[in-house]
Amino acid sequence: MRRVSCYLLLLLLTLTSCYNHGQQTPDAWDLTKQQIDSISFSTTHHYTQNYNFVVNASSLPLADAIGDMAFDTMYVTKGERIVVAEIKTVPNDTIDSIWVKVARDQITQGWIHESELLQGVSPDDPISQFIDVFSNTHLLIFLALLVVVGSFYAMRRLLRRRAYIVHFNDIDSIYPTLLCLLLSASATLYAGIQMFGAESWRHFYYHPSLNPFALPFHLGLFVASVWAVIIVGVAVVDDILRHLSGADAILYMAGLAAVCAVDYVLFSISTLYYIGYPLLVVYVVLALRVFFQRAHHPFSCGHCGRPIRQKGRCPHCGTENV
Repeated sequence: MRRVSCYLLLLLLTLTSCYNHGQQTPDAWDLTKQQIDSISFSTTHHYTQNYNFVVNASSLPLADAIGDMAFDTMYVTKGERIVVAEIKTVPNDTIDSIWVKVARDQITQGWIHESELLQGVSPDDPISQFIDVFSNTHLLIFLALLVVVGSFYAMRRLLRRRAYIVHFNDIDSIYPTLLCLLLSASATLYAGIQMFGAESWRHFYYHPSLNPFALPFHLGLFVASVWAVIIVGVAVVDDILRHLSGADAILYMAGLAAVCAVDYVLFSISTLYYIGYPLLVVYVVLALRVFFQRAHHPFSCGHCGRPIRQKGRCPHCGTENV
């Protein structure tokens, strides 16, 4: 009986014991209206106060006050770094309701429309500026024309000399073909993100990261593909130097660079018109098929040691291999 009473007392103490609600932080979300507005603005515009930009335009005019109240203007020029000091919304402004105050230093600071500011600056981050270079439409069109003409001329010369070149007269290494396929897939994925995930790409542009695990899946996949291109590129150079030497290695690298450039331009532009996706599948199938049928050399000559596709007469030294 006494044991039952003890159990009942223990149960009663358990049910009536104090509950620890954790550390009380009544001011954890006690934010001011300005702080709430800043968080909301950062969510939709991807930057806020104290964000750093680099001026890309030849010059940007900064007014000492908003709208018609301004009576003086100063300029920041290309290459200068500026910081966002304040952001204000002017609902009755017919041009742009958002005004941004930026500062180069304590003396040079002023107001400018957000639309005009963003057209003339880029985030002060090397990754963002690298993205700017490859996102420039005029540069891409010029690069496309240059690549097509230069690659056509280079391939014509290489084929006439019967030089080694990826997809046509390849060396016995899967790495060059893999590099071309990875670069094509990366270009397709990049263009697809621009089309279907523009807002997430814009956030990545303002807050870039090279860690694929710290990003959303589609952005992480793209960053991982870029790392894969770099790693395979190193393996390609090492394998080329192992198979070829001197002028042949240089010619092969030049031809590979031309093919990669064509792949990048072709898939980054064709994906914008939805052609890139089926084209990538066809390219992967054909590239692998060509490699395993033409470039792969499973045998070696018993006399000179050069790789050969099949037993019989060696095309390099003429020795009969049985």
